[in-house]
This record gives sequence, structure tokens and C-alpha cells, in this order.
Amino acid sequence: MDLFYREMGSGEPIVILHGLYGASDNWMSIGRELSVQNRVILVDQRNHGHSPHSITHTYSNMVSDLHQLFGKLSLKNAVLIGHSMGGKTASLFAYQYPEFLKGLVVADIVPFNLGSKPSIDKEQMLVHQKIISGLLNLDVKSANSRGDLDSALSVSVPNKMVRQFLLKNIKREDDGSFGWMLNVEALSQNLESLMSPSLPYEIKNQILVRTQFIKSEKSPYMNAEGTARIGDYFSNYRVDVVSNAGHWLHAENPREFLSVLNEFLTSLNR
Repeated sequence: MDLFYREMGSGEPIVILHGLYGASDNWMSIGRELSVQNRVILVDQRNHGHSPHSITHTYSNMVSDLHQLFGKLSLKNAVLIGHSMGGKTASLFAYQYPEFLKGLVVADIVPFNLGSKPSIDKEQMLVHQKIISGLLNLDVKSANSRGDLDSALSVSVPNKMVRQFLLKNIKREDDGSFGWMLNVEALSQNLESLMSPSLPYEIKNQILVRTQFIKSEKSPYMNAEGTARIGDYFSNYRVDVVSNAGHWLHAENPREFLSVLNEFLTSLNR
């Protein structure tokens, strides 16, 4: 799939992958900061933003899309940053194509299974099922204003910040009506796959790419058990914590996120 991307700056490449329901423009302010010294590529993953839609949406699909983009842009010696769903995609890419990467940054997600057998996080599955149900039930075409959409979505998504984030995926059509940029139906049909780990349950070799995990202080997505097991899958890693932030750490505390990220980027050149 030929993905949409935004590019800024010059130098060694940094590629950034957004999370579920996100888009490349969520990372514009971070991208601008990083582009002072680097070539930054902000990617819209399939079924998100301006990238094409597809009925399939798996981590294998997204890694294949990314591999195609790396070839198209002749990227090598890159740092790959991924948040949430993007972090799972980035981790699988590093496992399959380490030769393209200088470094890997995984933001607030654990891309491997925690249990004694393959499984999904049932609690997170329920959270996202409720969000997806709310999005599917929105009568987008008939809405007169974004306020109407926000009010309707509040029934299933009471958190206003999360609603505002989700509603960024709605655009004005040529006829003046509202429409989705997000392929909500495809995400619904592939949700179980998206909630599953991206890395194989049993990996043949550890990921050798130098890796930074960035954990949010107030987020449940990287718990103590997950953090303790990183070394089973990654041979060269560090864990940094961003304080006073939830799952969308790059938006909730961008200064501290950039600070710990830049420390890692600097370490890659030592």
C-alpha cells in the first residue's frame, strides 16, 4: 500500500508512526522539533488519515506498508518511533527488518504477550470495543455541527479529551456534510488483531536494534510485568518514564517526552 506521509527537515531519518485512531498530523509539533537536526517522516498508517483504506488491518499488513515506504524513500540507518499501535508496528518491523534501523522507540505499549499462552488484554479490548461502537453509531452524514457529533459521542466516550482526539478523524466533504477519514468499519472487523501483540509469541532471536521504551506515568498500557519482560525480546534497551501524562504522552507532556527522546537519540551517536 502506498502510504501518505509528511516530510520535513534533513539529515539522518526519523520515521514516526501514530497510534490507533491517530494520524500523522498528531505528531506535527514533535516532528518540527526533531526536524531541526533530522529528516522527519510522519506516516499515516493504513485506514487512518490520508492513507488508503483496506478491509484488512493487521500488524503484518502495516509492516509490509512501512517496508514499501522505506524502499520508496530509500531510507536507511533510520530511527523508527511508534506510539501504541504504531509501537507494535515498529517493533515487528525491527524484528523483521533490523538492517534498516539505527534505533527504535516504543511509546507506551508492550508489543509482546505477557501470559503463559497467547492472549489479548480483555480489559483493553472492552475499552476499544466501546469506542468503536460509539464511532459506528455516529450519524456523521446527518450532523449539523461538530458540537452535535461531540454530544452524540459523549454517551459512549465520556472523556472529553478522548472525544476531541477521535473527532479529529472527521472531515468536511465537498457537499458540506461530514465524513470519516478513519475506516471505522475495517478497524472494528480487525480489532482483535490490533489488540493482540505484534511480536511472535516465541521469537527465534532477540531484537538487536538499540531500543528505548517510553512509559507514561499515569497509563496502564506498560505495567510492571510488561516492563520486567522487555529483556526477553530486546537485547539492548532502556526504559524512560514521562511524568504527569497518560497514554497520549507526546501530547500531554511534550516537553518531557522530547527531553527523554533526545537523550536516547544523542546516545545513538556515541
